[in-house]
Amino acid sequence: MAADAASASPPPAAGALAGAIHLGSGKIRDLYAVGDRLLLVASDRISAFDHVLETPIPDKGRILTQLSLWWFERLAHLVPNHLISADPALYPAELAAHARELRGRSMLCERLDMLLIECVARGYLTGSGLAEYRLSGTVCGLPLPEGLVDGSRLDGPVFTPAAKAELGEHDENIGFDEVVRRTGVGVAQALRRLTLTVYSAARDIALERGIILADTKFEFGRRADGTIVLADEVLTPDSSRFWPAEQWQPGRAQPSFDKQYVRDWLTSPESGWDPKSDQAPPPLPDEVVERTRSRYVEAYERLTGQTFQ
Repeated sequence: MAADAASASPPPAAGALAGAIHLGSGKIRDLYAVGDRLLLVASDRISAFDHVLETPIPDKGRILTQLSLWWFERLAHLVPNHLISADPALYPAELAAHARELRGRSMLCERLDMLLIECVARGYLTGSGLAEYRLSGTVCGLPLPEGLVDGSRLDGPVFTPAAKAELGEHDENIGFDEVVRRTGVGVAQALRRLTLTVYSAARDIALERGIILADTKFEFGRRADGTIVLADEVLTPDSSRFWPAEQWQPGRAQPSFDKQYVRDWLTSPESGWDPKSDQAPPPLPDEVVERTRSRYVEAYERLTGQTFQ
């Protein structure tokens, strides 16, 4: 499934696909309607501190897409997913002129009734979960044992949902009772079960490859018959915390396969930028871009066992 370098092409500009209706753009993906189907196109954009940065990370969209496809294949026995095809040769004829731009970074998918809940699973304590724990001993209202530190492994994975926010806003952590209020008890229970089941399977697969899956978030939608389906991207460095298992050491921030180089540079004196200001972040230096790309590539290659061309 490694991407074909010979056929690689820069991503299309958002909204620039003739023959498709541009429905909108998130921080990373552009969404189009093609008849009764959806086309998801992963750009090379990168975000940090709720800003989409001016500087792209080359190949990032292709890496995310290929990794999502790899995971969809391995999790299909646990939950259906929305993928129809990732081969532009099999896309509707109106997209034929864009096959080169779409190759490796797009997915043709079912249209679903999306459930507007970020379904987060945590197996380790860090990030916003750690911040809440330090204040109250809980994560999303769930009590945790005393004495945990940054990077502590939990006794078992926990479901810590969030309400999806508008672009540029923070998702809001919510309790399970709020998920029930928004979706109904049956759907809420199914989301919790699927989230923890899929996380646990992916955690074990990743650990076999020397990677700790600390936490991740999933998005689900429903078909017309009520079937709950795994959607969007899945288990990439943009939606998950991946840590090298050999370097795991509770009590400190863990090395990670994601955009930590970007965050670190933006908060360094070198960038001259204050994340709390109203100013846009500055362009990224070439070294930060290359180091960030290399971490995404390393995550892909360690998980899949394949070389990213």
